[in-house]
Formats: sequence, C-alpha cells, structure tokens
Amino acid sequence: MNWEQLISTKRLGQEARHIERHDERSEFKRDYDRLIFSAPFRRMQNKTQVFPLPGSIFVHNRLTHSLEVASVGMSLGNDVARALTAIHPELQDTLFQEIGTIVATACLAHDMGNPPFGHSGEKAIQTFFTEGKGKYIREMISRELWDDITHFEGNANGFRLLAHRFKGRREGGFVMTYTTLASIIKYPCESRLAEKGTVSDAPGAHYCGKGKFGFFNDDAQIYRKIATDLGCYKLRHPLVYLVEAADDICYEIMDIEDAHKLKILSFEETSSLLLGFFDNETQESIRKRIDDEGITDSNEKIIYMRARVIGLLESLCTEVFTTHEQDILRGEFRGCLMDCIPEQPRSAYKRCQKVSQKKIYSSKPVLDIELSGYKIMETLMEQMVEAAVYPDRFYSRQLIRRVSSQYDIEAEDLETRILAVIDYISGMTDIYALDIYQKINGISLPIV
Repeated sequence: MNWEQLISTKRLGQEARHIERHDERSEFKRDYDRLIFSAPFRRMQNKTQVFPLPGSIFVHNRLTHSLEVASVGMSLGNDVARALTAIHPELQDTLFQEIGTIVATACLAHDMGNPPFGHSGEKAIQTFFTEGKGKYIREMISRELWDDITHFEGNANGFRLLAHRFKGRREGGFVMTYTTLASIIKYPCESRLAEKGTVSDAPGAHYCGKGKFGFFNDDAQIYRKIATDLGCYKLRHPLVYLVEAADDICYEIMDIEDAHKLKILSFEETSSLLLGFFDNETQESIRKRIDDEGITDSNEKIIYMRARVIGLLESLCTEVFTTHEQDILRGEFRGCLMDCIPEQPRSAYKRCQKVSQKKIYSSKPVLDIELSGYKIMETLMEQMVEAAVYPDRFYSRQLIRRVSSQYDIEAEDLETRILAVIDYISGMTDIYALDIYQKINGISLPIV
C-alpha cells in the first residue's frame, strides 16, 4: 500500500464528480460535518454504551463516547502526520496532512452501526437465528445471508449504514470519501470467515477475529470497489489502526472513570489503576500537581489522572504507528497498536481490563440493562421477522406499516425483507426499542 493512493477524495456514488470543488472546506471536513449533522449520529445519544442511560449521574452513551474517541483520533492522526512527514518530506503539502480529520471522522462513525442496548442487542440479533425462534429461516435464505445475520456485527452494519443505498435515498448512501469509508472497516473480510476467525496467512485473514467481519454480503461489491481503488483490498487501511487505538483508549479508561462516579470502584481503586500507567517519579509529580492546585474533590482528581493516562497512551500509540509504518503498509503488522506499547502501561491497561470484566461489566446495573435489552430485542426480532416472512397476515401488515419507508420491507424478495427488518431494529435507540416493545405487547397505549 502507498499513501498517495490510500488517501483519496473520491466519493462513493459521485465518482464522476470527484474533481469538482464545492467550497473552501476540504473533502474530509465535509465528511466530518456530514456525520455530525446526521440523524443516525444524533440517535446515539439514546444508545447504551456500558451503563444504563443516566438518571441523576451522567455516564457515557454512544454519542459522548464517539465524540471523545474522535477527539483522541484527531490527535493521533495529526501527530502521526507530523512524525511521518519528518521522515518522508514528500508527504508535505499532500492529502496525507489531513489524516487527523479522516481519523476523527471515522471515529465519529465507528459505533453508528451498533444496535440498541450495546453488545447485548448485538447478541440478541445473532442468537435469535441460532438459538431462538428464527432457526426456521435457515432453509429459506442463502448461506451468505445466514452467515451475515448469525454473526451480526456492529462494524459491518456501520459500513452498511454509511454506504448502502436505502430506499428513496441517493446512490452512495452518505456519499462519503473512499478513504473515510475504508478507515472504519476494522475487519476486511466477509462473514463466512467469522466463525473460525484467523484461517490462513492470506492477505487480510489475520484481521478476521472470531465472530467479526467487515461488511455484509449485500454490500461486498461496494467494499471491493473502494478497497481496490485505494490499493488495500483484503488489507486493513492503515488509518484503521489509529481509529482502533482511539477507541481502545477511550473505551477502557472512560469506563473506569464512570465506574468511579457510580461508586462501583472506590477512589483508592480507581486512582491506583490510573496511576499504575506511570513510573514512581511521574506518579509523585501527578500527586504534587493535584495538591499544588488545591484539588480536593475526588472526581476532579480522577479526571486529571484520566487525562494524563489518555495523553500518555495517545503519544505511545503514535510512536508505535510511526515505528511500524512500513510493516503496516505491507499488511504485515499483527495485532493492534496497544499491544506494542511499553511493558508498564501495557500491563496497567490489562489490569484495567481485568477489573472492568470483574467489577464493571458484571455489575448489577450493567447486567440488568443487558437482560432487559436482550429480551426487548428478542421480542422485536421475533415479531418483525415473522411479519417479513408472512407479510399477508393481518398483524404482519399492521407491523409493516410502522416501519420507515427507507427500509424495503415490502420488497418481493424475502432476503431483502429480512435485511430491512435488521436495518430497522438495529437503527433504533434504546428508548424507541422499549416503546415499540411495550406497544406490540399491549403494555402501553398512546394517550388519546
């Protein structure tokens, strides 16, 4: 792969017009603005990140998480651009200088395909077909679609949301640049490889984590066109590593901060985890800074420590990317950037992961939302899939009338209708999913 080909302003659906200039914004800034002002992006404010949506204590949702990831992604991209331009002066005054904006935009989009209720919602869609009442669908659809829906993936759904032409919409979906779209494809492989994970040493195979894939079969042709044009077919676009690193940094560290706010972790536990990223001398300087500035509020102390950790990890990931640039461009780099940072911060990060698994992701508030969310999603899938399979039934027709016109749920082809159901349900917010669940179960009625 080479940077000149990898960074392209060509837009999906408007390839013939890509040389035209519309205004003074860069094409990648246009991508960023397009996402910020979009309805799917706004809907993330009512989608669970980890903890239930806030009551008296505000914790992260998908929207705030994505904004923070974009902030870190912007820094990563800008710092990498500066570092690599010093090594490769020929990159000066080229589109390469805009990778900060590209990475930030991809970060905004990285969770847009996630269904309601976080990973519980994702699992509910998968298991409806593998363990639930949706098993009968297997004999009615292609093997390719069966693989897609039984391994339903938020990453693949995000690419579909941005690139697919939904009913009544324009060619190219969001009409994003090729480079921005390629930067969100974390797993450049199809769902048939998802069951086994890494299956060979073929290009791209080592990126297919178990159960993970990058695009639905219905959208594979779009992926091939983009990746071939950029010269990264079946390979990760290099900027994916920066998007992934920004997500890794924010996801883990911000969950620790939220757990402290919710009193799942004590101040002593939280500060120990965060200070553990630094050597003794730096730990002491952090404590001294807090004392010198007269910070006595425990939340403010944690916020400062968290900021220092994020700054450290961003700097280290920049260094790893710069050091391994040629391995990345050859498609030979394995793992993620966080796997290659120095031992002390890497071990501290793993400690945070262990504590999160034991105390945060298994905490009662998180388990409660997962259990409730799973049941809601299971019910919606059961009712809507049955309506798609038997559209002539009275109740099916009533349900179908509730679906937005952009989803082709009245298509002649069953596979198109099944995908329309998944598009509809995965695009719901937590609150909307709960509302529909209550209505179809007769739990609530609109006030007349």
